[in-house]
Amino acid sequence: MHSKKNNRALLQCLALSVYPMMMMMIHLSCVSSSSASTFFKPFNVSYDHRAIIIDGNRRMLISAGIHYPRATPEMWPDLIAKSKEGGADVIETYVFWNAHESIRGQYNFKGKNDIVKFVKLVGSSGLYLQLRIGPYVCAEWNFGGFPVWLRDIPGIEFRTNNAPFKEEMQRFVKKIVDLMREEMLFSWQGGPIIMLQIENEYGNMESSYGQQGKDYVKWAASMALGLGAGVPWVMCKQTDAPENIIDACNGYYCDGYKPNSYNKPTLWTENWDGWYTTWGGRLPHRPVEDLAFAVARFFQRGGSFMNYYMYFGGTNFGRTSGGPFYITSYDYDAPIDEYGLLSEPKWGHLKDLHAAIKLCEPALVAADSAQYIKLGQNQEAHVYRANVLSEGPNSNRYGSQSNCSAFLANIDEHKAASVTFLGQSYTLPPWSVSILPDCRNTVFNTAKVSSQTSIKTVEFSLPLSPNISVPQQSMIESKLSSTSKSWMTVKEPIGVWSENNFTVQGILEHLNVTKDYSDYLWHITKIYVSDDDISFWKTNEVRPTVTIDSMRDVLRVFINGQLTGSVIGHWVKVVQPVEFQSGYNDLILLSQTVGLQNYGAFLEKDGAGFRGQVKLTGFKNGDIDLSKILWTYQVGLKGEFQQIYGIEENEAEWTDLTRDGIPSTFTWYKTYFDAPDGIDPVALDLGSMGKGQAWVNGHHIGRYWTVVAPKGGCQDTCDYRGAYNSDKCTTNCGNPTQTWYHVPRSWLQASNNLLVIFEETGGNPFEISVKLRSTRIVCEQVSESHYPPVRKWSNSYSVDGKLSINKMAPEMHLHCQDGYIISSIEFASYGTPQGRCQKFSRGNCHAPMSLSVVSEACQGKSSCSIGITNAVFGGDPCRGIVKTLAVEARCIPSSSTGFSQI
Repeated sequence: MHSKKNNRALLQCLALSVYPMMMMMIHLSCVSSSSASTFFKPFNVSYDHRAIIIDGNRRMLISAGIHYPRATPEMWPDLIAKSKEGGADVIETYVFWNAHESIRGQYNFKGKNDIVKFVKLVGSSGLYLQLRIGPYVCAEWNFGGFPVWLRDIPGIEFRTNNAPFKEEMQRFVKKIVDLMREEMLFSWQGGPIIMLQIENEYGNMESSYGQQGKDYVKWAASMALGLGAGVPWVMCKQTDAPENIIDACNGYYCDGYKPNSYNKPTLWTENWDGWYTTWGGRLPHRPVEDLAFAVARFFQRGGSFMNYYMYFGGTNFGRTSGGPFYITSYDYDAPIDEYGLLSEPKWGHLKDLHAAIKLCEPALVAADSAQYIKLGQNQEAHVYRANVLSEGPNSNRYGSQSNCSAFLANIDEHKAASVTFLGQSYTLPPWSVSILPDCRNTVFNTAKVSSQTSIKTVEFSLPLSPNISVPQQSMIESKLSSTSKSWMTVKEPIGVWSENNFTVQGILEHLNVTKDYSDYLWHITKIYVSDDDISFWKTNEVRPTVTIDSMRDVLRVFINGQLTGSVIGHWVKVVQPVEFQSGYNDLILLSQTVGLQNYGAFLEKDGAGFRGQVKLTGFKNGDIDLSKILWTYQVGLKGEFQQIYGIEENEAEWTDLTRDGIPSTFTWYKTYFDAPDGIDPVALDLGSMGKGQAWVNGHHIGRYWTVVAPKGGCQDTCDYRGAYNSDKCTTNCGNPTQTWYHVPRSWLQASNNLLVIFEETGGNPFEISVKLRSTRIVCEQVSESHYPPVRKWSNSYSVDGKLSINKMAPEMHLHCQDGYIISSIEFASYGTPQGRCQKFSRGNCHAPMSLSVVSEACQGKSSCSIGITNAVFGGDPCRGIVKTLAVEARCIPSSSTGFSQI
C-alpha cells in the first residue's frame, strides 16, 4: 500500500510538470534530471514463437488500452495507476494523426495531445507501452484519425500503393518514431516503449484494393522497419503480414488464433471488453464472466500478450467522435469508466484473473507448448510444465514457484461438469476456465465472481444537517445541483451571416467546402413561384418537394427563414415536402455531419452532404434541377466564428433569457455556475435539451443529442454463457442514449464557470444541472464455495514450492472509491440470502450476528475484509448447507462525517 501511494504521488507530480519536445535535458522536482534513468535500465525487446522477450526473458503480458486524448493530462496519472493496480503490465494507445496535425505541417503536442508526457507517465509508473501509430486508427474517431486535408492532396488514394498517400503516411510515422527516439522513450534507451504498430485492421479492406493492397502491405512493413525504432512491429488483422512483422488478432475471442509463422508469438491487440454506442442506440455491456473466460482461454491455448480495448474508454471531446452517429461518451463498458471511476465487478474480477495468470507465468514462459488433455465432450485441460524451478527476474517477483500450471476449461454453454484431472476431481461451471498454478489447487474460476459490485450515482453530494427537514433538504439540493437560474441568449442567423461566403453554380460536396472546420454548411438559393404554380398545387392537391438521391448525416430545410423539416440518416434518400409563397422564396439547405466515417475502404471518397440528383418536384412546368442553379455557400455558424463560447470578450449581443423564450431553435445560451465541492467527477445533465454542442470555460465538451433508444431489445438479466455479441446484453431501452456529459475537473475553477450551449432543435436550458458522479453503494456476495483471495496465494508457497491452503478461506473485500468511507451497512446476511444488489433479502438461514460483525469490521473505513467462515459469525447457522455472505454498504465522502446522510 505504501509503494502504491508513492507511485500515485510521483505520477501526480509528473502530471503537473512541463515536458519540452526537445532532447531531454530537463530538471523536474519530482524526478531526476535524467528522465531515461527514471524509467528503466535500457533493455532489448525481441520475440520467439512463444512470447515477447523482454531483457532476455519471455513474458506473459496484460495490456490496458487508454487513449490519451480521450482524457485530460490531469486524469492520466490516476488512470495509469488504476491500470497498474488492476494487474496491467503494459499501457496501449493509438496515435491520432488528425489531433497532432490538423493543419498540414503544423504539429500540436500540447494538452490532451501531449503524447510524450503520456508516455513518460507510463514509464514512471513502471509499466511498458505499446504505441499503435497506424496512422489509420479507426477507433470510432473522426475520419479514422486521418486529417481531412489529406483528401485534398492531388491524386491521393488512402491506404493503397499510392505515392502521394505513402509520402504523407511515411512523413507522419517517421515524425512520431523520431520524436520518441529524441525523447529517449524506446526500451533500448531506458524508456517504456516495447512495441509499435503499423497500419490497423487492413486485412478487412485489402481485397478491395487488389494487388495494389498487397503491395501496400509490403511497403508499409518495409517502411516501418526501416525507421530504426529498435522494437518489434505488429500488424493487427493482417494474416499476410511480412515475416518481420507480427500479425495479431482483434475480436471478442482470440484463443483459436495462430500467427502466420511459427516464429511469431500469439498476440491479441484488441480484446473488445465492451462496445461503442450510436445516438439512439441501446447501451451494450459485456459480462465480466465471459470476458474473463475469453482471456483465460487465450492464455490457456498459447497466447502471450493481451490488450483490453478499452481498459479506459473516456470521452470524445469536441468533434472527435467518429461516424456515423457515434455518441460523445466512449465509456465502452470498460473496467475504468468514462469518468475515471472503477467499473465493478469488471475491474475487480479481472484483477483477480490477472493475478492468477501471473502465478502461472513461470510455467507458461518455460514451456514451448502445452500438453493437451481431453477431459470430456466439452471439457479440456492445457498443462504447462517447466523443466526446472524458475530463476532470475521471474523468481524474484514470485518467490519459489511451481513447475506445473494448468487451465481446465468447460466450453459447454449450458451445463456444469465434473472432471478428473491428475487424479483429483474438479467441478467446472458452464462456459468457464479454472486456473491451477500448481496443477492441483484452483485459485480462480472465470464464472465465480467474488468482486464487489459498485453502483454509480449522478447527484450532488451534500453534507446534510440532522436539523434540516426532508422538504428543506430537497429544496437545498435542487438549488445547488442546478446551474444558475440566470441565462442569456442570442439567435444564430439562418443562412448567410458574413462576407466570407461565395456563390457558384451547382451543389458542392460538403467536406470540399467545410474542410471539417465545422459540422455545418449552409446552401442558400432563391426559388421563384408563380401564381400558376400555386393554383396547380391547390387544384391537384400536391406539394412541392425537395428530393435528394442520397444524404448524410442531418439535413435541415428552411423556407423563408422557417425550419420546414429535417432528415436524419447515413446516405438516405430525401423526400421533404415544402410550402412556398408566390414570388421569390429563400430555400436554405443546411447539411450537417455528426462524426466523419471512420471505417471502410476508400475513405477519401466517402465525403458528406449530398449525392446524386438534387431537385424540386411538383411544379407546373416540371421538376427544377437544383444542381444547375446558383447557390451561395456559408461555412459554419456565426457563433462558432465569433467564438462566443470562449471566456474572452466577443462581439455577440447577448440578451436575458425568459421562460417565454423557450423552446427556440438555432439558439445560443450561456450562464455561469460554481464548481461542486470535492474531487468527484463532474457531469453536465443535458437531458432537457435537444441537439447541439456544449462548452465550459471555452473547452468543447462535445456534441449532445437527446435521442431515445428503442423500447425493446434489452434484457432484464444477462446470461454470460455463450459467445458474446454487442446486441446480447444491452440496457437503457426507451431512454435517451446519453444525457450526462463529462466535464473534467481541470477545466473548472471554483466559481463563475462559463457554460455555453448551442441548441438546434429546441430545449429548456433552465433544467440543465451540474452534478457529481460517484460510487455510493457497494455490494458483494461471497460463499464458502468461493476460492480464497488470489492475492494471498502468492504468499502461500512453502519451501518445496507447493501450495499450503489449510489456513486459507474465502474472504469478502469491500472498498469505497478514493476519498470515501463506509458510513453504514444497509444489509448483511450470512446464510442463504436471496436477491441481488439493492434487492437483497434474508433467506431461511441467517446468522443473527451478520450485521454487527460486518458493521464492526467495515463502518468508518475506506475498505475492509471479512472471512467467510462460521467462526467469524458465531457458529454455523445451518449445518450441511453452503453459506453465503451478502452485504450492501453505503459510501460517503470522508469529509462528510459528522453529518447525517441519506
